[in-house]
Amino acid sequence: MEQTIRGTFIALDTSTAAMAAAITRNGEVLAEIESLAERNHSVHVITHLKDMLRDTCMQAEHLDAIVVGNGPGSYTGMRIAVTAAKTLAWAWEKPLVGISSLEAVAFGALHAGLGLSYGQALPAELKGKHWLLPIMDARRGQVYSAGFSMDSQEGWSRWLNDGVRIMADWTADIAAAAEAASGHLTIWLTGDLSLHGDSAASLQERCAAAGINVRLLPHVLQGSALAYLGAQRYESGVRENVHSFTPNYTQLTEAEVKWKAKEAEEAKR
Repeated sequence: MEQTIRGTFIALDTSTAAMAAAITRNGEVLAEIESLAERNHSVHVITHLKDMLRDTCMQAEHLDAIVVGNGPGSYTGMRIAVTAAKTLAWAWEKPLVGISSLEAVAFGALHAGLGLSYGQALPAELKGKHWLLPIMDARRGQVYSAGFSMDSQEGWSRWLNDGVRIMADWTADIAAAAEAASGHLTIWLTGDLSLHGDSAASLQERCAAAGINVRLLPHVLQGSALAYLGAQRYESGVRENVHSFTPNYTQLTEAEVKWKAKEAEEAKR
Protein backbone atom coordinates (compact mmCIF):
# COMPACT_ATOMS: atom_id res chain seq x y z
CA MET A 1 0.00 0.00 0.00
CA GLU A 2 1.31 3.43 -0.89
CA GLN A 3 1.63 5.94 1.92
CA THR A 4 -0.39 9.12 1.40
CA ILE A 5 1.42 12.42 1.87
CA ARG A 6 -0.52 15.66 2.22
CA GLY A 7 0.67 19.20 1.72
CA THR A 8 2.66 21.33 -0.69
CA PHE A 9 6.44 21.60 -0.29
CA ILE A 10 9.41 23.19 -2.00
CA ALA A 11 12.73 21.40 -1.47
CA LEU A 12 16.32 22.26 -2.35
CA ASP A 13 19.82 20.87 -1.86
CA THR A 14 23.23 22.16 -2.96
CA SER A 15 25.50 19.81 -0.99
CA THR A 16 26.90 18.24 -4.18
CA ALA A 17 27.93 19.42 -7.65
CA ALA A 18 24.25 19.26 -8.65
CA MET A 19 21.63 21.56 -7.26
CA ALA A 20 18.50 19.47 -6.69
CA ALA A 21 15.10 21.07 -6.18
CA ALA A 22 11.45 20.13 -6.47
CA ILE A 23 7.92 21.23 -5.70
CA THR A 24 5.45 18.54 -4.63
CA ARG A 25 1.77 18.60 -3.73
CA ASN A 26 0.16 15.67 -1.92
CA GLY A 27 3.08 13.48 -2.99
CA GLU A 28 2.86 14.44 -6.66
CA VAL A 29 5.94 16.03 -8.24
CA LEU A 30 4.86 19.29 -9.90
CA ALA A 31 8.34 20.49 -10.84
CA GLU A 32 11.87 19.17 -10.46
CA ILE A 33 15.27 20.37 -11.58
CA GLU A 34 18.87 19.21 -11.44
CA SER A 35 21.42 21.88 -12.22
CA LEU A 36 25.11 20.94 -12.61
CA ALA A 37 26.73 24.23 -11.71
CA GLU A 38 28.62 23.72 -8.46
CA ARG A 39 30.60 26.94 -8.66
CA ASN A 40 27.46 28.97 -9.39
CA HIS A 41 24.90 27.57 -6.95
CA SER A 42 24.79 30.87 -5.11
CA VAL A 43 24.08 32.70 -8.37
CA HIS A 44 21.29 30.48 -9.62
CA VAL A 45 19.54 28.96 -6.60
CA ILE A 46 16.92 31.69 -6.08
CA THR A 47 16.35 32.05 -9.83
CA HIS A 48 15.68 28.31 -10.15
CA LEU A 49 13.24 28.36 -7.25
CA LYS A 50 11.40 31.35 -8.73
CA ASP A 51 11.21 29.58 -12.09
CA MET A 52 9.66 26.48 -10.51
CA LEU A 53 7.12 28.54 -8.62
CA ARG A 54 6.21 30.42 -11.79
CA ASP A 55 5.95 27.28 -13.91
CA THR A 56 3.65 25.60 -11.39
CA CYS A 57 1.60 28.78 -10.74
CA MET A 58 2.60 28.54 -7.09
CA GLN A 59 3.11 31.37 -4.64
CA ALA A 60 4.52 31.43 -1.15
CA GLU A 61 1.09 31.24 0.46
CA HIS A 62 0.44 27.89 -1.27
CA LEU A 63 3.39 26.21 0.47
CA ASP A 64 3.10 24.30 3.73
CA ALA A 65 6.85 24.20 4.42
CA ILE A 66 10.35 24.54 2.99
CA VAL A 67 12.54 21.43 2.93
CA VAL A 68 16.32 21.69 2.75
CA GLY A 69 19.13 19.16 2.48
CA ASN A 70 21.51 19.95 5.33
CA GLY A 71 24.46 17.82 4.21
CA PRO A 72 26.94 16.42 4.71
CA GLY A 73 28.78 17.41 1.55
CA SER A 74 30.46 20.44 0.04
CA TYR A 75 31.14 22.95 2.82
CA THR A 76 30.21 25.98 0.71
CA GLY A 77 27.43 24.15 -1.09
CA MET A 78 25.61 23.17 2.09
CA ARG A 79 25.71 26.74 3.35
CA ILE A 80 24.15 28.07 0.14
CA ALA A 81 21.02 25.88 0.33
CA VAL A 82 20.60 26.24 4.09
CA THR A 83 21.02 30.02 3.96
CA ALA A 84 18.55 30.30 1.08
CA ALA A 85 16.00 28.06 2.82
CA LYS A 86 16.31 29.88 6.15
CA THR A 87 15.92 33.25 4.46
CA LEU A 88 12.80 32.16 2.56
CA ALA A 89 11.30 30.47 5.63
CA TRP A 90 11.77 33.67 7.62
CA ALA A 91 10.56 35.99 4.85
CA TRP A 92 7.55 33.85 3.96
CA GLU A 93 6.82 32.82 7.58
CA LYS A 94 6.92 29.14 6.66
CA PRO A 95 8.12 26.13 8.69
CA LEU A 96 11.58 24.79 7.85
CA VAL A 97 12.37 21.07 7.69
CA GLY A 98 15.91 19.71 7.38
CA ILE A 99 16.75 16.35 5.81
CA SER A 100 20.06 14.50 5.58
CA SER A 101 21.37 14.78 2.02
CA LEU A 102 22.72 11.24 2.34
CA GLU A 103 19.30 9.94 3.32
CA ALA A 104 17.76 11.62 0.27
CA VAL A 105 20.37 9.93 -1.95
CA ALA A 106 19.68 6.52 -0.41
CA PHE A 107 15.90 6.87 -0.46
CA GLY A 108 15.82 7.99 -4.09
CA ALA A 109 18.29 5.31 -5.18
CA LEU A 110 16.32 2.43 -3.68
CA HIS A 111 13.08 3.51 -5.31
CA ALA A 112 14.78 4.13 -8.64
CA GLY A 113 16.61 0.82 -8.48
CA LEU A 114 13.46 -1.15 -7.75
CA GLY A 115 11.13 0.93 -9.92
CA LEU A 116 8.96 1.94 -6.96
CA SER A 117 7.14 5.20 -6.37
CA TYR A 118 7.88 7.05 -3.12
CA GLY A 119 5.86 5.64 -0.25
CA GLN A 120 5.18 2.35 -2.02
CA ALA A 121 5.82 -0.71 0.14
CA LEU A 122 8.25 -3.35 -1.02
CA PRO A 123 6.53 -6.02 -3.13
CA ALA A 124 6.03 -9.36 -1.37
CA GLU A 125 8.48 -11.10 -3.69
CA LEU A 126 11.33 -8.86 -2.50
CA LYS A 127 12.08 -10.84 0.62
CA GLY A 128 14.49 -9.91 3.34
CA LYS A 129 16.20 -6.67 4.24
CA HIS A 130 17.80 -4.06 1.99
CA TRP A 131 20.75 -2.06 3.28
CA LEU A 132 21.26 1.31 1.61
CA LEU A 133 24.78 2.72 1.80
CA PRO A 134 24.97 6.23 0.27
CA ILE A 135 28.37 7.84 -0.24
CA MET A 136 29.75 11.22 -1.31
CA ASP A 137 33.45 11.73 -1.93
CA ALA A 138 35.22 13.55 0.91
CA ARG A 139 38.75 13.43 -0.59
CA ARG A 140 41.88 11.60 0.58
CA GLY A 141 40.17 8.21 0.34
CA GLN A 142 37.33 9.32 2.58
CA VAL A 143 33.58 9.41 2.01
CA TYR A 144 30.59 10.96 3.67
CA SER A 145 28.45 7.92 4.40
CA ALA A 146 25.51 6.55 6.35
CA GLY A 147 23.39 3.41 6.57
CA PHE A 148 19.66 2.91 6.03
CA SER A 149 17.42 -0.14 5.89
CA MET A 150 14.20 -1.06 4.11
CA ASP A 151 12.06 -4.16 4.45
CA SER A 152 8.40 -5.10 4.09
CA GLN A 153 7.81 -5.30 7.86
CA GLU A 154 9.60 -2.31 9.34
CA GLY A 155 9.70 0.00 6.33
CA TRP A 156 12.40 2.66 6.05
CA SER A 157 14.82 3.26 8.93
CA ARG A 158 18.32 4.50 9.72
CA TRP A 159 20.95 2.32 11.38
CA LEU A 160 24.17 4.31 10.86
CA ASN A 161 24.60 8.04 11.44
CA ASP A 162 26.03 10.40 8.84
CA GLY A 163 29.79 10.66 9.13
CA VAL A 164 33.09 10.92 7.28
CA ARG A 165 34.88 7.58 6.99
CA ILE A 166 37.84 6.01 5.22
CA MET A 167 36.16 4.15 2.36
CA ALA A 168 38.36 1.02 2.36
CA ASP A 169 38.03 0.54 6.13
CA TRP A 170 34.33 1.27 6.14
CA THR A 171 33.46 -1.21 3.39
CA ALA A 172 35.48 -3.87 5.23
CA ASP A 173 33.40 -3.18 8.37
CA ILE A 174 30.19 -3.34 6.33
CA ALA A 175 31.22 -6.70 4.85
CA ALA A 176 31.90 -8.08 8.32
CA ALA A 177 28.53 -6.82 9.59
CA ALA A 178 26.77 -8.34 6.57
CA GLU A 179 28.44 -11.72 7.13
CA ALA A 180 27.18 -11.70 10.72
CA ALA A 181 23.63 -10.63 9.80
CA SER A 182 20.83 -13.17 9.79
CA GLY A 183 18.21 -13.63 7.07
CA HIS A 184 18.20 -12.63 3.43
CA LEU A 185 20.12 -9.40 2.81
CA THR A 186 20.70 -7.21 -0.24
CA ILE A 187 23.19 -4.33 -0.07
CA TRP A 188 22.96 -1.23 -2.26
CA LEU A 189 26.07 0.93 -2.49
CA THR A 190 24.94 4.17 -4.07
CA GLY A 191 25.79 7.81 -4.65
CA ASP A 192 29.08 9.01 -6.15
CA LEU A 193 30.95 5.75 -6.86
CA SER A 194 33.30 7.12 -9.51
CA LEU A 195 36.36 7.50 -7.26
CA HIS A 196 35.86 4.43 -5.10
CA GLY A 197 35.63 1.55 -7.54
CA ASP A 198 38.27 -0.62 -5.85
CA SER A 199 36.57 -0.53 -2.46
CA ALA A 200 33.17 -1.13 -4.06
CA ALA A 201 34.51 -4.15 -5.96
CA SER A 202 36.12 -5.49 -2.79
CA LEU A 203 32.81 -5.23 -0.94
CA GLN A 204 31.04 -7.04 -3.77
CA GLU A 205 33.56 -9.87 -3.89
CA ARG A 206 33.67 -10.48 -0.16
CA CYS A 207 29.89 -10.41 0.20
CA ALA A 208 29.40 -12.62 -2.85
CA ALA A 209 31.49 -15.30 -1.13
CA ALA A 210 28.99 -15.19 1.73
CA GLY A 211 25.99 -15.36 -0.63
CA ILE A 212 25.10 -11.67 -0.20
CA ASN A 213 24.20 -9.61 -3.26
CA VAL A 214 25.82 -6.15 -3.43
CA ARG A 215 24.36 -3.85 -6.06
CA LEU A 216 26.35 -0.83 -7.22
CA LEU A 217 24.01 2.00 -8.19
CA PRO A 218 25.47 5.41 -9.09
CA HIS A 219 22.81 7.93 -8.15
CA VAL A 220 22.48 11.71 -7.92
CA LEU A 221 20.36 13.29 -5.20
CA GLN A 222 16.86 14.11 -6.46
CA GLY A 223 14.75 16.99 -5.23
CA SER A 224 11.63 14.81 -5.30
CA ALA A 225 13.14 12.33 -2.81
CA LEU A 226 14.17 15.20 -0.55
CA ALA A 227 10.68 16.69 -0.72
CA TYR A 228 9.02 13.37 0.11
CA LEU A 229 11.21 12.78 3.16
CA GLY A 230 10.63 16.37 4.23
CA ALA A 231 6.87 15.96 3.91
CA GLN A 232 7.03 12.85 6.11
CA ARG A 233 9.06 14.70 8.70
CA TYR A 234 6.69 17.67 8.56
CA GLU A 235 3.69 15.37 9.13
CA SER A 236 5.41 13.91 12.19
CA GLY A 237 5.52 17.39 13.69
CA VAL A 238 9.23 18.13 13.31
CA ARG A 239 10.19 21.76 12.71
CA GLU A 240 13.61 23.41 12.66
CA ASN A 241 14.50 26.63 14.42
CA VAL A 242 14.91 29.02 11.50
CA HIS A 243 17.52 31.13 13.28
CA SER A 244 19.75 28.42 14.81
CA PHE A 245 19.54 25.72 12.13
CA THR A 246 22.96 24.87 10.63
CA PRO A 247 24.30 22.35 8.09
CA ASN A 248 25.74 19.02 9.20
CA TYR A 249 29.41 19.63 8.48
CA THR A 250 30.53 16.23 9.97
CA GLN A 251 34.17 17.32 9.91
CA LEU A 252 36.30 20.38 10.47
CA THR A 253 37.10 22.67 7.59
CA GLU A 254 40.73 22.79 6.46
CA ALA A 255 41.15 26.18 8.15
CA GLU A 256 39.80 24.79 11.44
CA VAL A 257 42.11 21.77 11.24
CA LYS A 258 45.15 24.04 10.79
CA TRP A 259 44.01 26.34 13.59
CA LYS A 260 43.53 23.45 16.04
CA ALA A 261 46.90 21.94 15.06
CA LYS A 262 48.56 25.31 15.71
CA GLU A 263 46.70 25.63 19.02
CA ALA A 264 47.84 22.16 20.09
CA GLU A 265 51.45 22.93 19.12
CA GLU A 266 51.43 26.15 21.13
CA ALA A 267 49.97 24.32 24.14
CA LYS A 268 52.99 22.01 24.18
CA ARG A 269 55.42 24.90 24.58
